[in-house]
Amino acid sequence: MGKKVLVVDDHPAMIALISEALMAAGFSVLSAENGRDGLAVIEDERPDLVILDIMMPVMSGLQVLRTLRSKPETLYLPVVLLTGRDGHADMLDGWMGGADRYLTKPCSMEELLAVVKEMLAAPAKH
Repeated sequence: MGKKVLVVDDHPAMIALISEALMAAGFSVLSAENGRDGLAVIEDERPDLVILDIMMPVMSGLQVLRTLRSKPETLYLPVVLLTGRDGHADMLDGWMGGADRYLTKPCSMEELLAVVKEMLAAPAKH
């Protein structure tokens, strides 16, 4: 399998949709249904990229993002925020929190795959 992508979303149907598209494109897919579990998967599995929803129970995507950016080992982990929140203030929160990309739902799988491929092809930041 290819590079590991973690999908963190509180809707199992969304995880399934994204996972299917990623696996068809040759990626290995991990998933979590809330931010806390997502952080645990990141620590255990060290994915190459994270696709993260913002509005989730237990721990929001923005809280996860801030946690990732506060640790040296995940400071440069590529993160795509994929969310239904499309307001200007929401986008600013995402960018200021350290997101590498901010996509709004509904998003075509082609667009998401293009972003993932582009980000994983780019040279590492660290």
